[in-house]
Amino acid sequence: MLMGWDWDWWTVDFGDAHAGAAGVLVGGSEPGPVYFDVGSGPDVPSTTHWSAYDGRARRPRAEALRAVCACGWRGAAEYPLDWGTIGYQPLYEADVDLAGPLADWTAHLSAVREAAVPLPETLAALLGAVAEQLTVTAADAPLAALRAAGVLERIAAGVGRTAAGALRDDGLSAESVATALGTTYSKALVLLLSAQDG
Repeated sequence: MLMGWDWDWWTVDFGDAHAGAAGVLVGGSEPGPVYFDVGSGPDVPSTTHWSAYDGRARRPRAEALRAVCACGWRGAAEYPLDWGTIGYQPLYEADVDLAGPLADWTAHLSAVREAAVPLPETLAALLGAVAEQLTVTAADAPLAALRAAGVLERIAAGVGRTAAGALRDDGLSAESVATALGTTYSKALVLLLSAQDG
């Protein structure tokens, strides 16, 4: 996964493994992060959010946007920015249409979802019901919901180690696990390695 990106979109299904954003193109390639001068000090804030690339304060000026995903995928379509219409206003104040990059990222997620192993219907329904009940409980009895979340984490960790151990024993590669789970290679590798610690 690419680190340091400021993500615009996220799903429960895939979490940060497939977080998405509108990526910036300058001169046909992605520029590095922009930094903000806040005076002296060891920490200099930076961002990769598309709205920061407006050419102000010696920052690069975005020429086009495209969809990007934390998994490393990049959308093929480029969406040029019309600086004649934007003028001198900051990009975060401009009415920039992100529908194109969002649609491209959504299509990418559809491909990831199709390649992933489907959950059995009864299990998917049960997980949905648990999530719904936890949401209600969080509103009515937050401490009980927090306790239940802890119980679920421990159950999930144990089941995950057992399942990962079985996959490792079967010789399934981290690449295959990543595709089947809709996650990154590095996360799949961590899952397989965690089975050794169980």
